[in-house]
Amino acid sequence: MAEAALLDQALQEAHLPALIAALAQVTGDPDWLRPEWTPAYVPLSRNDIGVSEAEQAKIREKAKAAIQALLAGGEVKAAPPEPALLRRLMDFVAGAPIPEGYADFLADELAISGKSTKDPQFEQPRLKEAARRLNVLVIGAGMSGLLTGIRLAQAGVPFQIVDKNPDVGGTWFENTYPGCRVDNANHMYSYSFEPNHLWPQHFSTQPVLLSYFRGIAEKYDLRKHIRFETLVESLTWDEGKAVWRAVLKGADGRTETIEAKAVVSAVGQLNRPRYPDIEGLETFEGPAFHSAEWRHDVDLAGKRVAVIGTGASAYQFVPEIAPKVAQLKVFQRTPPWGLPVPHYHEDVGEGMKWLLEHVPFYDKWYRFYLFWTTTEGFLPMVKSDPSWNGGPGAVGPENAMLREMAAQAIAAQVADRPDLAEKVIPQYPVGGKRAVLDNGVWLAALKRPNVELITDRIEKVTPKGVVTADGTEHAADVLIYGTGFQASNFLSFLKVKGRGGRELHEAWGGDARAYLGITTPGFPNFFMIYGPNTNIVVNGSIIFFSECAVRYIVGCLRLLAETGARAIEVRKDVHDAFNARVDEANQGWAWGSPHVSSWYKNKFGRVSQNWPFGLIDYWRATLAPNPEDYTLEKQPEAVA
Repeated sequence: MAEAALLDQALQEAHLPALIAALAQVTGDPDWLRPEWTPAYVPLSRNDIGVSEAEQAKIREKAKAAIQALLAGGEVKAAPPEPALLRRLMDFVAGAPIPEGYADFLADELAISGKSTKDPQFEQPRLKEAARRLNVLVIGAGMSGLLTGIRLAQAGVPFQIVDKNPDVGGTWFENTYPGCRVDNANHMYSYSFEPNHLWPQHFSTQPVLLSYFRGIAEKYDLRKHIRFETLVESLTWDEGKAVWRAVLKGADGRTETIEAKAVVSAVGQLNRPRYPDIEGLETFEGPAFHSAEWRHDVDLAGKRVAVIGTGASAYQFVPEIAPKVAQLKVFQRTPPWGLPVPHYHEDVGEGMKWLLEHVPFYDKWYRFYLFWTTTEGFLPMVKSDPSWNGGPGAVGPENAMLREMAAQAIAAQVADRPDLAEKVIPQYPVGGKRAVLDNGVWLAALKRPNVELITDRIEKVTPKGVVTADGTEHAADVLIYGTGFQASNFLSFLKVKGRGGRELHEAWGGDARAYLGITTPGFPNFFMIYGPNTNIVVNGSIIFFSECAVRYIVGCLRLLAETGARAIEVRKDVHDAFNARVDEANQGWAWGSPHVSSWYKNKFGRVSQNWPFGLIDYWRATLAPNPEDYTLEKQPEAVA
């Protein structure tokens, strides 16, 4: 039998703490949770669970017998575990007691009962009828837009989605540069209610991710709701009718005005390429393009290529193109922190896939392991300590320890290239800028004989290449920008006129703010996903944030349906108090350090991107809208 042939392989590939928790739940036997089997994780070391090889052998032997019994038709405890046992299971997989207050949050994220707070609650007939009278315009058919469509359909709220692209997928449709892949483990970077047990790699490539989201669109029959190759040019709030009037522009250039009771922006933060402010960009005579707009018609083989920027995208595409080009010059302003993840390009073993598919609850406990150890469990390492006096390279003792581990891993890779060492080990704290995942290919590429890392400041671009501050002109046939996105220019492509005709960007004044990253005073029935201050640096998947935000937005629509109100608008005092707390809290993390500049900060130096609290805080804040936080505009009374 295929299962028997795979079982031994599966047990070798299994994450044993997650497997133990799954089998303890399946069998209802707490004897699985033995003290000697409790993991003691080592930071940045995925395979070291702190359990001796002899004990791991005992675990596998016991697990094999239990799984064979299940395959033979053994009883599965389908009911959710009692709260006390569930808490023990969480503590066991985490390797230490979960802090008080987290149990309900994590149980909800696990959704062991098959239900979650993220499921729309529109069961009452009166609510269902009221929901049908709403209609929502969703901008964007990427991860968040598709999620919004799923939840609106489940709530019975009519909607349509518009997207500028000819297909779904958002960033995973647009970014097609060589080596493009997710930097969040795929068994967590997926909808909580739509796991994929067949991810080919732990960190999948762009085509695989695009396929996942296309599959979601098909499964939930979303395409019938989507208008592709359509731009939203403007949104205007009609105070008399309490609707948004949206001007749409199709692929043929024609415009159309539609009305929607509410609008949800699901366009994200990282979708507008940012080009560097360098003299002479337009003068370069060869092909020049941004990584987000990759020119697949340009053959790089045998060419002299210049890459400006060493951020997350360059970290992925440089190793891919380096073997093909004649010469590659990489211009770096600031090196990224590469956190050692040896399995970044590894395939998921067939045994692991089999376990995820066939052992009940293993997928949930493996996701829980990823969720805890790479989210809340990682946060203390980037927290600022006000008493820290160890220099600007770290913000606290735990951050210094993480820095030392990461720096040693980098230094070991360039031990044979002392000239590179001082260029590739950052001087700023880990977490101060976006970190990347390092499995050795980046530094291996920089060490190639045809590759040069240049850290001199760029003076200008010429028709023939790039001139650095020392006067050297570096000849190039092709110029590629790996310079990131206009992250702080939220919704820069869209004109939004709210109450009183006030324009959103005028209201923001270049300093975008929103309550919970979702809604802004003066713009009723207008919601954002992945809005200001909802980016995460080291603690988790943005899909989690989107699921929380969509739950909250659907809750706002439910408030409209329940109360019969025609508009919902966040109170300015609530909005302002929230943003004051966010600003204060952001100063307490590595990314808020005054010694660090990054795309997390806007032109005013304020961290406009990042969420400065735990995931649990966003989960709690978005469980449901508090009516007292909002002004609910009643329907006008009929004139006799």
